[in-house]
Amino acid sequence: MSSMWKGGNQDNQNGDQLTAEPPHPIAQDDGASRSSRRSYEPSRRSHEPRDEPHERTRLLDRPRPPNSDGYLDPDDPAVSPYNLWTVRAMRYLTILFLIISFLWWVLLLVSIFVSPPGLHTRGSGFFDFAYTCLTIGNLLVATIFFITPAKGLRITTAIIAVLLAIDMIIIVSVPRIRLEEGWVGIASVVWAFVMAVWCILTDRVVAYGKKEEEERLTGRAETRRTLKEWVAVLVATVLTVVFIIIVILMTGTLGVRARDASLKMYGDRILVDGDKYAVHVACVGNVSETNGSKDPTVLLEAGEQPLEYDFEHWAYAAYKNGTISRYCYWDRPGYAFSDNAPSPHSAGMSADALSEALAKQGEQGPWILISAGTGSIVSRIFSSRHMKQVTGIMMVDPMHEDLLHRIASPSRGFILWAWGIISPLGTVRLAGALFKGRTREDRVYGRNAYQSGKYIKAQLQENLVADNLSKNEVSSARNIQSSDTPLVIVSSGIEVRKDSEWERKQKDLTTLTENLVSWDVVNKAPHMVWSTLEGRTVMEKRLKQLVKAAAKVKTEAEE
Repeated sequence: MSSMWKGGNQDNQNGDQLTAEPPHPIAQDDGASRSSRRSYEPSRRSHEPRDEPHERTRLLDRPRPPNSDGYLDPDDPAVSPYNLWTVRAMRYLTILFLIISFLWWVLLLVSIFVSPPGLHTRGSGFFDFAYTCLTIGNLLVATIFFITPAKGLRITTAIIAVLLAIDMIIIVSVPRIRLEEGWVGIASVVWAFVMAVWCILTDRVVAYGKKEEEERLTGRAETRRTLKEWVAVLVATVLTVVFIIIVILMTGTLGVRARDASLKMYGDRILVDGDKYAVHVACVGNVSETNGSKDPTVLLEAGEQPLEYDFEHWAYAAYKNGTISRYCYWDRPGYAFSDNAPSPHSAGMSADALSEALAKQGEQGPWILISAGTGSIVSRIFSSRHMKQVTGIMMVDPMHEDLLHRIASPSRGFILWAWGIISPLGTVRLAGALFKGRTREDRVYGRNAYQSGKYIKAQLQENLVADNLSKNEVSSARNIQSSDTPLVIVSSGIEVRKDSEWERKQKDLTTLTENLVSWDVVNKAPHMVWSTLEGRTVMEKRLKQLVKAAAKVKTEAEE
């Protein structure tokens, strides 16, 4: 065997049986070219199967095209910024931040319907949700178009970051907005700002890595873009421009909210429910006595609109002409000057909040309850829980418990939720302020109050529990309502004529107690009966009778 090896070596030395390998073309180049190409010389195991090369393929294992000058083609998949560990790490972190933002988005979405412990804010919660949506949008653009950096994309994202910084300043510097948004809102806008800056930094690092790898592997930075890359840059830029428009609208809405926060109110905000939120309570007039007994105070409960809009004006007129000596009113959670309550929130919870606020203010009654529309549900529950203090009830076109399904329909709930989601954009509010001369009063408790996120959230809360929790509460209240309490019902003639079921339920409410003073159907009055002269006249006339009836019942009770 040794002789065979020797023969073999001898043949090789003489060149009789083995042919020498022809010189590689790289040997004909100069030394610099030879050294640069040597690193790209393919493996001699050319008969082994190969996968298609990609940016992770080792360069020594890649086949080199003939007549190559030692550099890769710019379109070669190996020419990628992913070769740098910093670029790969930033992509992984971007995906991680996207996952975190999505989990926070889910939590905020749930909190609109059910407030988790510690996550309730006194505001609507829609702004927090909007900022998180914006964060997810920025991170998605950065993730999808990660490998296609563009200067235009960095500029548009920088504009977004500047606007978000302005939003942070507004939220933190305006006490009322800071109180409404709470730590959840502040954290959401700060996170949105930080992620916008991160997207700018990521795009810049990828651009640097792309240039570095192109110079290293192709000999120059590639200035051309493929059609696919141009489409990606265009789509990413268009999306970020849309984000800019969204943030501009949100910033404008915050500015309007800051302006509205300066509106002075009559009365006080009282913390209730373990200091989770505050409700607005105000009283007009002084406590008076007649024949040694305290005169009743009228307690107003609004319907579907904030009470200050026009219902309170009627009560003030009654006070000025001497029909009543004193009245108090409040804003249900989410209305006018009151904060939003945690979700879910029922009519009975509103009645409890009112009771607590009045107690903290030192208000003890006796009360004559005047309510309208859906507010009559809250007023009836309050009456059943304060029977000794309630000496009269007047309801104006009240909602019946059997009709609560009308405001609890899923379609209405979805519409309210959708309006709430887009409420931070404030398109209608901004247009009203800029072009229609809408005032702070209009937006806080007037004709445009329905456009605010707080109001929409309150309506959504009523929708979610109207036909179950609230209905059960008011049905129980009816069973324990004092039977001798004087009762006045004033109904809308327009509503009665167009809805026979509404008429039947209005009639049923006249049997709420056994002491019906009057039931009036005001012929030409709409649902808000007090908005017509005839309606105001009838209401004031019946209020005088109710005050006399309440005094009579109180005298008989004392005897």
